[in-house]
This record gives sequence, structure tokens and C-alpha cells, in this order.
Amino acid sequence: MSKRFPKVARVPVYTPPMAQPLPRDFGAPLTLHEWADDDSLAGEFDRGRRTDEEVATQIHEEIVSWLMFFFQTWLKDTAGRVRGSETKFAVSPDKGRKPDVSVFLAGTVPSRLAKVVTTPPFIAVEVLSSGPADQIRDRIDKLFEYAAFGVRYYWLVDPDLRAITIYELGGDGRYVVAFAASAGQHPVPGCEGLVLDLDALWARVDSLPE
Repeated sequence: MSKRFPKVARVPVYTPPMAQPLPRDFGAPLTLHEWADDDSLAGEFDRGRRTDEEVATQIHEEIVSWLMFFFQTWLKDTAGRVRGSETKFAVSPDKGRKPDVSVFLAGTVPSRLAKVVTTPPFIAVEVLSSGPADQIRDRIDKLFEYAAFGVRYYWLVDPDLRAITIYELGGDGRYVVAFAASAGQHPVPGCEGLVLDLDALWARVDSLPE
């Protein structure tokens, strides 16, 4: 006589979840072309490594938005273009940068298919963040990098000081201060007919909700 065994409920076997793959840029060295070709890689490129992406506040974004409209209005009857912070520039063989705002005059606009831009813009703008690393990168590192790349005008916008400094590339390949102000209306160096209204800019910032 065969023995009858009680039925035992089948307990599902626990299968641990698969580990999520690490992002491609996690601690791994990159080439400039890998950084340029992969849209998933945030941040900038510095000597084989991806830099941390700065944390932009709404004040930062409001200033960027205002400046883009400001430049677009000036260029509206020309073939010039304005680009935002996702435009990647190969400023040197081992440096990739993404200015907050870039201005191209007619005849210098990059190809519509370009993933990385190798020609300098007429104007590159960086809106400063409060972090020490971001301050050093924008105030010091990029001052030399953009000059070597050939950016004619480099704008630094400081939301905390409410001031704008414009550097102009000299014949010796170094920047000199062409303009600095925190209030009032001023003609913009190198941009015929363009007037910068700083009072309007800061008023726009002040209109943001608390």
C-alpha cells in the first residue's frame, strides 16, 4: 500500500531583485567623444571625468530665461541664434563645457546635427551658483578655458551680489574687464544697439513667489 503524504502548499521562492546597473559615468573614465555623444551624461567634462551637475535655483533659471529672451530679441532680424545650457562645447581636447547661455552671430551657428560644438560662441554666459566648487569653476577655470577657446565675450552673472561682469578677449588671448555694473541701463560692449537694463532684470527676479 502506498503511503499518502499531506499536500504541502507551494511557497514561492524568493528571488532578490536584480541590481540596477550603475550609470555609465559612475566613477568611470570617459573620453570627450563619449561625453558628447551620450545625452544621459549630465554635468561637464574635465580631464576624463564627468563633473557634478550644479543645482540650479529658480533665481538661476529666471536669470537664464530673461537673458535668453534678451539676446533673442536683439538677434531677431538676423541669422544669429541663442542656445541654452545643454549645448556641449569641446573647449579643449580634455575639457567639455556647457555655458548657461551661448550667443552665436550669423555665419557661426553650429550645424543642426552637431552633438558637440567645436567653434566658440560670440558670448558665453555663466550664472553663478553659491557652491564653492561652482564658483571656482566659473570664476577661475572657465575664465582661462573660454579665453583659450576663443569666446569673444564672457559674462559672469552674480545673483547674490546682483552684478554682471563682462570680460572681453584681448589681442593677447587674455580677458580684460569690459563692463561691470549692478544697476541701471547700459550699452552692451560689442553688441551694437543692445542695452542691458539691470533694474528690469532684478525686478523680474524679485517678482518670483516666496
